[in-house]
Amino acid sequence: MQEEWIQMPDFDISTPQSARIWNYWLGGRDNYAVDREAGDAAASQIPEIPEGARAERAFLVRAVGHLIGRGVRQFLDVGTGLPTANNTHEVAQRLAPESRVVYVDNDPIVLAHARALLTSAPEGKTDYIDADLRQPEQILREAERTLDFDEPVGLMLLGVINHIMDDAEAHAAVSELLAALPAGSYLVLTHSTAEIHGEPMREAMRDITERGGTPIRPRTPAEIEEFFKGMTLLEPGVVTCSLWRPEDSIHTPRPVYLFGGVGRLD
Repeated sequence: MQEEWIQMPDFDISTPQSARIWNYWLGGRDNYAVDREAGDAAASQIPEIPEGARAERAFLVRAVGHLIGRGVRQFLDVGTGLPTANNTHEVAQRLAPESRVVYVDNDPIVLAHARALLTSAPEGKTDYIDADLRQPEQILREAERTLDFDEPVGLMLLGVINHIMDDAEAHAAVSELLAALPAGSYLVLTHSTAEIHGEPMREAMRDITERGGTPIRPRTPAEIEEFFKGMTLLEPGVVTCSLWRPEDSIHTPRPVYLFGGVGRLD
């Protein structure tokens, strides 16, 4: 492990940050008053926001489990966020200990906690890359230390594309990452929408941005589906992530503002 991953880098705690707000909504402790204030302000407009964060993490668990069941043993998780329960490598290696996982994020506080993401089953391996989604060449180059791009990879993009405001830039980054993956690979993607809450959700996003937080924008389900263009989109398609193959078939989960889907490269 590189020493700089253990030391705490300098980071700004005077403005809210998306990873720390998310950590707060998930019940974590790696957040500050400014993050809790921004998170509470959003939740005052939409009380279900923390529920959406938990639903997305449950979606991750189900999606990774599905990919493991299809033989995938490698994962590239871009926009990792702060370590909480059921991180990608924990889910994957619980089911297939030989799984290899590379995490990518450009947030200094995530970098400071990277060693929590570098734990691994003895049979597998994890790594961390300090990079931005908009730097696909760097991501792919450094990921080759751990991943074999001749074998299928699960590309995890959970709640990260909504921080790229420009459509062309977002599609270019995703397309370049997918272009490096072989057939049999998968894209697992979630994205914030205003589909459930409408204008209050847009207002909550504007408020976080105006407080100095990471800019964020909603996209429609149709716009999210465009990121799967050229892939086989698995059933039930792009849906509110609480309803993507829910484990409880008796009680229908409540829809949340995060929509997600899983696509396969053929």
